[in-house]
Amino acid sequence: MLTPDYIFETSWEVCNRVGGIYAVLSTRAASMQKEHPDKVFFFGPDFGDHSDIYFKPDKKLLADWKAPLPVRIGRWQVPGKPIAVLLKFDSLWPRKDEIYAWAWNKFQVQSHAAYGDYDESCLFGYAAGMVMESLYRFLIVKNKEPKANFCMHANEWQTAFSIFYLQDHCPKIATLFTTHATGIGRSIAGNGKPLYDYFEGYNGDQMAYELNMVSKHSVEKQAAHWADCFTTVSDITARECKQLLDKPVDIVTPNGFEPTYVPKGKTFDEKRKEAREALREVAGRLLGGVVPKNALFVCISGRCEMKNKGIDVFAQAMDKLAQKIYHSNQPEREVIAFVMVPYLDRAPARKGKVSAVFVPYYLNGNDPLFGKTYYDLLIGMDVTVFPSYYEPWGYTPLESCAFHVPTITTSLAGFGAWAAQQKETFGVVVVNRTDSNFDEVTEQIADALLRYDRLNGEEKEHARKAAADLAKKAEWKSFFKYYRKAYEIALKKRDERFHDLLNPRLL
Repeated sequence: MLTPDYIFETSWEVCNRVGGIYAVLSTRAASMQKEHPDKVFFFGPDFGDHSDIYFKPDKKLLADWKAPLPVRIGRWQVPGKPIAVLLKFDSLWPRKDEIYAWAWNKFQVQSHAAYGDYDESCLFGYAAGMVMESLYRFLIVKNKEPKANFCMHANEWQTAFSIFYLQDHCPKIATLFTTHATGIGRSIAGNGKPLYDYFEGYNGDQMAYELNMVSKHSVEKQAAHWADCFTTVSDITARECKQLLDKPVDIVTPNGFEPTYVPKGKTFDEKRKEAREALREVAGRLLGGVVPKNALFVCISGRCEMKNKGIDVFAQAMDKLAQKIYHSNQPEREVIAFVMVPYLDRAPARKGKVSAVFVPYYLNGNDPLFGKTYYDLLIGMDVTVFPSYYEPWGYTPLESCAFHVPTITTSLAGFGAWAAQQKETFGVVVVNRTDSNFDEVTEQIADALLRYDRLNGEEKEHARKAAADLAKKAEWKSFFKYYRKAYEIALKKRDERFHDLLNPRLL
């Protein structure tokens, strides 16, 4: 098997916590460091004080290297503490039109319809490519390794220009591109169109024009076609790639989890108790009353995408749960639904026996409501609900399971589809979701929550253990093998490119 001697990886979310990709990279870093100690380099944008929450500079690292752009070098403060290179790319703005003309002539990337974050993202990607080329040349000379194998892994369309740059300027570096969600698929779903009922009828290029996504779709599609290895995170999204990007993936690389994030033994019990007290105290203050110690804590979290993340389904399911509890002959128990969705501007609400607490913050330990991280609160939940409509993988239900919290998700989430294949039904409930069964989904979720609420103590512990056991199957030690294969695919494709260049018939 061909293996890389050095790995460069880039994402807009390196040392920049925005969404699920941060979780993917930051938890995978430990496995990468274990196999390639200090030969793994993550490249991200430099946001100064914001980056420093996750980044510790180290002036001794690569002290002799002269980068072509301003960079800071240090270590990402996650398990494994890999080397991180944070870069500034402001100096490229005057060259924007020149760079876009190059991208069109060389790679047919249509930047003429760009808007929003397109310019900033593409210039960052180009800058990352420049810095990687410089570091590559420095390392092969300093370490006297002219034949060393280098792989560069770009995540999402925001970093695609790094692939184009290296293909043109430094082709000895094998390139990988991962789309964690196709831009067109997410946009179709987010605009209320039925993505699944008419899936085979969608044309990605045509939909890009209809949804004003021409430039972002173009850069993503061309990266998929030009990269030496094209990957995505689930079979669900692989189907999207083939249909909407006209490019089947070379391999599916599912997202794993790093178990060192989860406390063990007595520490776990103490953390859970502490989390539950914090949740009770804040809920009581916001809802204007004392929350019973035996209240059922239910949680949904993620980006503020009402349909794609299933927030609309969650709200309706909680309403149905309240009705079911009200009409039940069983003793009532208060349910507190925590909606941990950044920027969701809603007030807390109390209704029947189900109350809602909205937490509109990124839970990084600095929010004014809890002052705790998401994981510090997740551990205190009884059950989570992630009824996604569009979810290529679904880190949130996996994280929930890892923290011994049973979860409810859907068949349209990559993790949900994977969990269903494992035939685990006690720690994870996978609800079948389609374009047209909204009411049925909300009913099933409400019923599942009611069933969980009626379990005795021993049964609940069994459910918690079943969830944790399932998460163990999805740890990076099990899933990293897919990345090894992806690196091999990329390196073989790179060798084929050079073979073709040296073929006299093609000269």
